[in-house]
Amino acid sequence: MALQQQLKPALPLIPLLPGLALLPLVLILLRDLHGGGSALLGDALRSVVQPSFDPVVLTSLVQGAQVTLLTALLAWCLSCIAGTVLGILCSDTFWQLLGAPRRIATVIRLPLALIRSMHELIWGLVLLQLLGLSFWVAGLAIAIPYSAYMARLVRDLIDTRPSPPWRALINSGAPALSAVLTAIAPSMAPELVQQMGQRLDCALRSAVMLGVFGLGGLGTDLLLSLQSLRFEEVSSGLWMLAALMAIVETATRQMRRRLGALPGLLVAGLPLGVVWANHLSLDLTWPRWTPLPITPNLSGVIEAITQAHWPELIGATLLITVWSTAIAIAAPPLLLLLWPSRMGRSVQQCCWRLCRICPVPLTALLMLLLVKPSPMVAAAALGVHHAGVTGRILLDAVDQRQDPAQISLLASGSSQRSAVLYGPLAHLSRNYLAVGAQRSEVILRDTAVVGLVGGAGLGWELMEALSSFYWELVIALLISYALVTMAGELITDQLQRIWACQADGSTG
Repeated sequence: MALQQQLKPALPLIPLLPGLALLPLVLILLRDLHGGGSALLGDALRSVVQPSFDPVVLTSLVQGAQVTLLTALLAWCLSCIAGTVLGILCSDTFWQLLGAPRRIATVIRLPLALIRSMHELIWGLVLLQLLGLSFWVAGLAIAIPYSAYMARLVRDLIDTRPSPPWRALINSGAPALSAVLTAIAPSMAPELVQQMGQRLDCALRSAVMLGVFGLGGLGTDLLLSLQSLRFEEVSSGLWMLAALMAIVETATRQMRRRLGALPGLLVAGLPLGVVWANHLSLDLTWPRWTPLPITPNLSGVIEAITQAHWPELIGATLLITVWSTAIAIAAPPLLLLLWPSRMGRSVQQCCWRLCRICPVPLTALLMLLLVKPSPMVAAAALGVHHAGVTGRILLDAVDQRQDPAQISLLASGSSQRSAVLYGPLAHLSRNYLAVGAQRSEVILRDTAVVGLVGGAGLGWELMEALSSFYWELVIALLISYALVTMAGELITDQLQRIWACQADGSTG
């Protein structure tokens, strides 16, 4: 018998395989290139080094930055507190300690999965219709899905902890909640604090993105300046946003090193936010619930479901997700191999930071100055932004790892590219692929942000239905969007199990 052997790529090459999708993407973008806004794009690039220093503009930007940071802080506090409580309630371990059936945890997890599947932009647009234009709309739009995400994280941490300590406490007569907090909390506290710190950074970016869609803060200032083609003001706002994100990132990193600092901020965040809001003269009164002008009915929802072109809508959404994920996964390791030196990694850190700073809608609008609207523009804008996240994770992991294989390869005369490929990339590939799988789940939800640019997908149709107050179609689209994202979440969970590691929790 002939010897048969299954051929498969080496592990460090697998993260590079999505890069094959970059070539047709670039070709499509080049085909749609029109160049009509090249002069405007040149002005935008020059304004990066020539921002506006007008006192009126800077005062407005400082005010907007404070509103954005305050929104992110309050949403972060609410989501961490609510998510921790919900995470305990939806864990199998907690109900097992009570002697109750585990299906209670499953029943609690189902609505949380539905809440988590909706992007914060969708929550913002829906709450805007129900509560009107209020400061609380943006905060709740972030806090609601983030609470469900935090609950999932806490539940995973509890259910994966070793069981003997809490079993001993239960046998000694301790209450279930005390057993969870005493036996499990100390072991999961460091990872939980780290995830909370990352959620604050994500909440800040979400607050900026919601502002781009008119919910106040720095994002609204950036959008208004871009619409009026005042690129100097846009650059001033982006520089201020970069400084704000650097401060938050540095502060959370320092607080994560001190285990009690971040929980202290969590406890003090709500009263501090109220005092800060009063200082900014923001109206914190709870808005009135405004009923919808038209009450949706079941027959109308069914009619909307039958009229929508679901294969096209879902297909376009998945197409944008696949292309964006390919960019986000393949771009960082490819660039690392092209320029693997220490100076190259420093330049790449700056590039990935810039990708994270600029909100996805603004990146897409700048691309439209040169390229015709299409799903590929949406995919490119979304992929570049998330490549900033995966790039930071990859470079941080490479810098923190002293790889013996890389040192040996360099000592034996191998090139720096080969040493990086078969050294740190070989060891980090599994974890990086799990990060990419989790990032694809986030990208799938983020397609709602760029659906308007691509003119296709569920995001585009949802925007159109909301603007025309077609509530039956809105409900149908929300259901379909939830089902698609929940299916994507199940797939990414399976992919993470295949790679036998836990992805990094940074999903903003």
